Amino acid sequence: MRRGISGGQKKRVTTGEMLVGPAKTLFMAEISTGLDSSTTFQIVKCLQQIVHLTESTILMSLLQPAPETFDLFDDIILLSEGQIVYQGPRENVLEFFESCGFICPERKGIADFLQEVTSKKDQQQYWADKRKPYRYIPVSEFNERFKCFHVGEKLKRELSIPYDKSESHNAALVFEKYLVPKMELLKASWDKELLLMKRNAFIYIFKSIQIVFVAFIATTLYLRTTMHHRNEQDGVIYVGALLNSLLINMFNGFADLSLIIMRLPVIYKQRDLMFHPPWAFTLPAFLLRIPISIVESIMWCGILYFGVDLAPDAGRFFKHLLLVFLIQNVAAGLFRLIAGVCKTMNISNTGGAVVLLLIFLLGGFILPKTRIPNWWEWAYWISPLSYGFKAFAINEFLDPRWTSKRSSDNSTNMGYAVLNNLDIPTKESHYWIGAAALLGFMFLFNILFTIALMYLEAPGKPQAIISKEEAAAMEEPISHPRGTSDAKKGMVLQFTPYAMSFDNINYFVDMPHEMREHGVTEKILQLLSNVTGAFRPGVLTALMGVSGAGKTTLMDVLAGRKTGGYIEGDIRISGFPKKQETFARISGYCEQTDIHSPTITVQESLIYSAFLRLPKQISKEDKTIFVREVMELVELDNIKDAIVGLPGVSGLSTEQRKRLTIGVELVANPSIIFMDEPTSGLDARAAAIVMRAVRNTVDTGRTVVCTIHQPSIDIFESFDELLLLKRGGKVIYAGPLGRHSQNVIDHFEEVAGVPKIPEKYNPATWMLEVSSAATEIRLGIDFADHYSASP
Repeated sequence: MRRGISGGQKKRVTTGEMLVGPAKTLFMAEISTGLDSSTTFQIVKCLQQIVHLTESTILMSLLQPAPETFDLFDDIILLSEGQIVYQGPRENVLEFFESCGFICPERKGIADFLQEVTSKKDQQQYWADKRKPYRYIPVSEFNERFKCFHVGEKLKRELSIPYDKSESHNAALVFEKYLVPKMELLKASWDKELLLMKRNAFIYIFKSIQIVFVAFIATTLYLRTTMHHRNEQDGVIYVGALLNSLLINMFNGFADLSLIIMRLPVIYKQRDLMFHPPWAFTLPAFLLRIPISIVESIMWCGILYFGVDLAPDAGRFFKHLLLVFLIQNVAAGLFRLIAGVCKTMNISNTGGAVVLLLIFLLGGFILPKTRIPNWWEWAYWISPLSYGFKAFAINEFLDPRWTSKRSSDNSTNMGYAVLNNLDIPTKESHYWIGAAALLGFMFLFNILFTIALMYLEAPGKPQAIISKEEAAAMEEPISHPRGTSDAKKGMVLQFTPYAMSFDNINYFVDMPHEMREHGVTEKILQLLSNVTGAFRPGVLTALMGVSGAGKTTLMDVLAGRKTGGYIEGDIRISGFPKKQETFARISGYCEQTDIHSPTITVQESLIYSAFLRLPKQISKEDKTIFVREVMELVELDNIKDAIVGLPGVSGLSTEQRKRLTIGVELVANPSIIFMDEPTSGLDARAAAIVMRAVRNTVDTGRTVVCTIHQPSIDIFESFDELLLLKRGGKVIYAGPLGRHSQNVIDHFEEVAGVPKIPEKYNPATWMLEVSSAATEIRLGIDFADHYSASP
């Protein structure tokens, strides 16, 4: 991943991008993923004020909202298995489920309760009347009961009355797609493209250096001291030199393929949200490339034309330069069109290769036109290379130094003879026909690229995979209580427990160029500052802090995954200095981004990981059994035959992909496991499943460390110890949580001015709020110094 802002900061940028627009109705999907609970609360609080002050409408889906965040909402829509279980005021939701026989425990967040009470596996624990036998209530029955509940009846009455359109404001409807004038849209897009070109200046500089380097190589192959004009054979050698100008400049546009594909998700998003029409992107991208293409064309011709000794005439030099410029822009347009139609790198490489193959084979220089079969002649006329090749050849061989000499058979001049051998016309006007055709192709490809962006849909959205067994079981009544079969499953292979300690860890990176431009004088930026702690076997440690505090950075440093920057400090494994070569064999790392092979199944992913990473002494049968048990542990056995797919496009959903990431590491049977935000992107029940698997892993004696964002009370208190960081990578707490997180609460409450934790408040959220930078400024205290001075 490229350096930049953290995942939580990116999520806030996405939210802010929508808020600065004129929209009064906002649909927000999982905006809290990757954010700590304190930041989520602040954002939702701001959105609540926007709704109430501007009379906007916001529909928001959240995963694992903290109780204080949940309390900010006015209405709740509870969905389960595609049906509405409850829709109405937040204050009445517990009343509804109490009428159905279920009650929310004291130290349980309401949002977590709502997501679990409709689940077959988790429903029984909330059964209120223990004197009566528990009966599983399916979602369809909840749906029917809600219709009879007073909130459901009120909703039905409101919907039965047609809306009075006379109450609408005359200016409520917008009749234009884009409220900004077209020239303003174009200017904004122009400025953005220019800024991106400056930021990606390295790519364009590298391309220019590359074209100069290749031009020197081509010149040495056809050095003017070895070039002659005696006969047709010498002319053929000149044709080879001309083909360098044609083909190398054609391939010079290949870089546009990957650059456009990388930007397509943003382009589709901005198109669908009516930021700007596609032409506002394609037009600046086309026009801003022209100056770069002119510079590259001059560098190419300045080296090759005179180095090879092409036609010594100023007019013919500039005509050659014009063709090189046109070929470069035709190539850029063609590769953009391929990227816009194919959308992904894999399809572009295959589909684009076929298009290029046809253009090259039927360009008239591999096979002369008369040798191309009649049924392929149409492809010759639509190949831009055929026009470019003819124009290059005519420009060179109609020069007087070729036409003033007779051919070997004395029937015509030498220039005509060379052109006739290549089936190329001998009239000067055909040069301008070829140049005009290239100009037409340049505009045609860019127009088609614009049309592709206008009408083609973005790649498909992800869908959750559900097994046939699960689908069939959804409507089956449950007849047995929740079992405890998940305890310590899957950990049957022997391993050696290891502890990890680290002392005064500091991590520095070079100061980013953008920060130096804004007046920062330091040469290095410190991300971790004197971090000390230990991770022990059988102890589940949470690594927490606000977004950008350095949680992932610390984990990467300890796991040996940082290849850049400067690391100071001492890291030991069970008392011995850490050796990365052997440490990698006993450790596992679950990344925040779930990276898997998209074309294989869940079971194949796990088997591949196990067979590559488990010792050869373990038999094939034991490895297969171990994989099966790990699948059961992380509850992937029901979807073991599902194709993984591409994230954000197809295949597994976010939470299924997250569980697969954990499973891929577990099948390696590691002693120390690092997990970077294993619950981000999961709802409360999915997060509970993951944490249950993590807890089972810890109970076998392994050392497990997790970075975690906005955990619920249940998830937070499933950890044994906590390492809490503040911005700047400084430790403000390290030690056991205590029963009901009492140790952490006592540590912060002893600071003068820190308010007591409210009743039923989430300790994870509270500790982030009371240790924020704003609190430090208000109290005049540094919590890192307070922790260092504490016993």
